[in-house]
Amino acid sequence: MDGGTDGDGKQAARARRIAAWHGSERTLAHGPAEGRIADRLAALALTADDPSYGGDGWVDVYGDGVVEELERRVAALLGMEAAAFFPTGTMAQQIALRCWAGRTGVPVVAVHPLAHLEVHERDAYLTVSGLRAVRPTSEPRPPTAEEVRDLDEPFGTLALELPLRDAGFVLPSWEELVAVVEAARERDAVVHFDGARLWECTAHFGRELPEIAALADSVYVSFYKSLDGISGAALAGPESLVAEARAWRHRYGGQLFQQWPAALAALAGLDRELPRLPSYVAHARVVAEALRKAFTAAGVGWSRVHPEVPHTHQFQVWLPYPAAVLDEAGVRLAEETRTTLFRRWQEPGPPGLAMTEVTVASPALEWTVEDVTAAVDAFLARVRELMRRDG
Repeated sequence: MDGGTDGDGKQAARARRIAAWHGSERTLAHGPAEGRIADRLAALALTADDPSYGGDGWVDVYGDGVVEELERRVAALLGMEAAAFFPTGTMAQQIALRCWAGRTGVPVVAVHPLAHLEVHERDAYLTVSGLRAVRPTSEPRPPTAEEVRDLDEPFGTLALELPLRDAGFVLPSWEELVAVVEAARERDAVVHFDGARLWECTAHFGRELPEIAALADSVYVSFYKSLDGISGAALAGPESLVAEARAWRHRYGGQLFQQWPAALAALAGLDRELPRLPSYVAHARVVAEALRKAFTAAGVGWSRVHPEVPHTHQFQVWLPYPAAVLDEAGVRLAEETRTTLFRRWQEPGPPGLAMTEVTVASPALEWTVEDVTAAVDAFLARVRELMRRDG
């Protein structure tokens, strides 16, 4: 239903999806895939023209200039001594864990099995650095202090993903987070935050970024997941750790000749998107409730918005239809009404039960409850038509 399984068919289906999303006048679920190269270059040029970003200066060479400015900015925002820019979050994470293992003398990391380290980094901590993992819990939620305290073998680092994306972008309460960190300290372990999306956690915790980051020994943050950057990440922590991380960054091939486009986009995101994130979180809760009520009113036999009250501006939606049907219905909705409600769906569980991730950002702020309800009705009408056609 998505244009075939061969390479040409997949490319054609992708082009069709992106064209439909890009052509939409109204978009609920935010995503970067439909951005045109020319548009991104124009936005970057406007950023460079702003004197506050040093556009009149020279391009960076191996991480000086604008890249150093970004590193200083991130360290200050997180209340850390220093920060280092990395081309990818995976590299930043792996180097952080490697450095901590060397300093603690314990090559064991306590990490959730749904964490990015486990699911999306191809076992890099094991195959590249020779580390090993222990699991505080297998429940689809952050670990508790008791689970960390009761681990039956030593570990040198507790790695916490905040929020835990694959469990539904879920967070502990502030009190639970403090207790988990204290439990790790009792075990003589250091604490590393996988904070790719840490930027949007302040509303849930009711704390500012420096207070959150102060709980950890090191923090990784991303520049494109919430800040609409091009790419890149930063690892922040004590000056001595960051200096060691820079050495390993060079060894891992992350000492790129020039990175000014990513650095400029990141600086612009810190100025433009970071202050808006609390409003995105607040509106995500409005949208989530509207979606849940719309599915119920439409008589969908089984549906779920998870969490019911989102912890950040991202959450999951589950529906009892095949992912291919939902993908096609979404594309048709965009093509026929110029409205994008959802993007890609997947079936991480039983066949026929699909999930999508919703990111509420600036395009969604104008959506009312009535807008969400109408779009859900139009989307489900196309889903049901496809289901009848396919028998």
